[in-house]
Amino acid sequence: MGDASSTTTTAYDDMLLKSFFAEVSEVERDNEVARILSCFKLNPFEYLNLPFESSPEDVKKQYRKLSLLVHPDKCKHPQAKEAFGALAKAQQLLLDVQEREYVLTQVNSAKEELRAKRKKQLRKDTASKIKSLVDEVCEGKYDQQYERSEEFQQELKLKVREILTEQEWRRRKMQMRISEEEGRLKKDEEEQKEMWKRKREHEEQWEGTREKRVSSWRDFMKTGKKGKKGEIRPPKLKTEDPNKSYVQRPVKRG
Repeated sequence: MGDASSTTTTAYDDMLLKSFFAEVSEVERDNEVARILSCFKLNPFEYLNLPFESSPEDVKKQYRKLSLLVHPDKCKHPQAKEAFGALAKAQQLLLDVQEREYVLTQVNSAKEELRAKRKKQLRKDTASKIKSLVDEVCEGKYDQQYERSEEFQQELKLKVREILTEQEWRRRKMQMRISEEEGRLKKDEEEQKEMWKRKREHEEQWEGTREKRVSSWRDFMKTGKKGKKGEIRPPKLKTEDPNKSYVQRPVKRG
């Protein structure tokens, strides 16, 4: 019974969508492409034109509606494909539990900042201070009403952009540091490899000339001190003055 009712509802929704798109003009399609491409890139809610309180089911329905509106096969805008891809990515992010939680965490931070700012402003104004006190008695109904206002929603949208930008900048800086550190480690590793390569080549060259060095040493030991075989060396002449380095001939005495 429940499944049949759900199927009937889906079919009815499809019929309404087809009827809606039959009436959509090319100008409206082009305007939607322009809106999507002008969205803040870090906020998937903006791409789908949804409030931050939207459920995953709301995300799916809105994606289906907008994707049909800017589908490259139905929209003649030259950037329709790009807009269609942006919608698909936005839906993917908001249906991912971790990505959705990350964005909503920044939204909550933005709300807290705006609430703190508002309380500070209310303390300065006597009339507003009275309203604030009444609001506390009424369990925050005044604040809830204000937060549903267009003014607050616009401030929230801008504050979320600011916080998401700051977080993205921090993430990129961290990524840059990680990349730099990885590059440094890679360079050190390559230098270490090059050093060991040169050392190994030197050892191989040293080992390759071992026989030649041993042979040269043996030849030196055989002939170095005694001279070459068959060589006649002249006798050393003594000098009368042992402090003189030259040869002094003996002096004839009468």
